[in-house]
Amino acid sequence: MAVTKETIDDGIDPPYFHPAYASTVYRAPRRPLITIPESASELTEPVYGHEPVGELDNDLTRQHAGEPQGQRIFVSGRVLDSDGRPVPNTLVEIWQANAAGRYVHEIDDHPAPLDPNFTGAGRCLTDSEGRYRFVTIRPGAYPWRNHHNAWRPAHIHFSLFGTGFSNRLITQMYFPDDPLFPFDPIFNSIPDPEARKRLISSFDLDTTEPEWALSFKWDIVLRGRGATPMED
Repeated sequence: MAVTKETIDDGIDPPYFHPAYASTVYRAPRRPLITIPESASELTEPVYGHEPVGELDNDLTRQHAGEPQGQRIFVSGRVLDSDGRPVPNTLVEIWQANAAGRYVHEIDDHPAPLDPNFTGAGRCLTDSEGRYRFVTIRPGAYPWRNHHNAWRPAHIHFSLFGTGFSNRLITQMYFPDDPLFPFDPIFNSIPDPEARKRLISSFDLDTTEPEWALSFKWDIVLRGRGATPMED
């Protein structure tokens, strides 16, 4: 099954142009979008990267020689369609800041430490029941200069791929009870308050591993009125 998004309620996804999110003023399209014809490569080529998904790709805490700093967590859930059916064999990628709120990226000059044992990127394939699972570090909040005293809530970016290059969806997962929610224009760019809540994971004691890691669960619904908001 291809990964596609067909929302019924326009209040689910954020608009291209949202002035409170300053960069949309410059990058939002001003003219009607043009559909580019898809060739066989976009429709049929796999998008799992140049290398197969590796054993440690979904464990961001074991990709380097030492242990990363911060609170170790599990993030897991299911990718589902509008009828609650699992979407198997979907490539799920994540990227995130480290525990200090710093990305491993050349343009991130936030004066917080980099962690030599944490790159902040991982991937996995959903199983036959649409399940995915990552081991990672809880990311920190970080300043982003969008407006005065602007800080992003702790979040993890998610990217979902189907069987072709054109089948890609991007969204963000947040953590429960973050005090920065009311002040974040990206989170609040989603018109429907109920749809915003679907971006927030839930703490799950049953899958928390004693003396090892806390666990958060988050399902991703691709279509329908209960769909997970996605970035256009």
